[in-house]
Amino acid sequence: MKAVIQRVTKTTLKVDGELISEIGKGLVVYLGVQTGDVQASADYLAKKISAMRIFEDENGKMNLSVKDIGGEILVVSQFTLLADTLHGNRPGFTEAERPERANELYEYFVSLIQNVYGITAKKGVFGADMKIEQHNDGPVTILMDKRDV
Repeated sequence: MKAVIQRVTKTTLKVDGELISEIGKGLVVYLGVQTGDVQASADYLAKKISAMRIFEDENGKMNLSVKDIGGEILVVSQFTLLADTLHGNRPGFTEAERPERANELYEYFVSLIQNVYGITAKKGVFGADMKIEQHNDGPVTILMDKRDV
């Protein structure tokens, strides 16, 4: 399971011109589910991301978590994080989990953020062509990878 975490001041997500999700200050998490990923991978990433101290405190130090600042998290399923670019110019996606299983783990991850860590979590539409406008803050971008097999 791979995640790209970006600190934002505002993000909107639309499908076919319709607003689906919107957050203010918080995090956008692009989540890629890899073949063979298990719930323990989602458990690990949800715990780390929820507690990650990447927001500035009163002294300008990255010392606060998204929960500390009362922020939100927008989680976007992103199978292209599993792109294989070693051969040729067209990425391969054989490492991406099949859609049914990927969606199960995506939904599980979102439920952890909300129900275990108490952070407002919003979602994209799994498998849809989403248009995302985000205002990166910093910018701060963190890459994470967790695989339990």
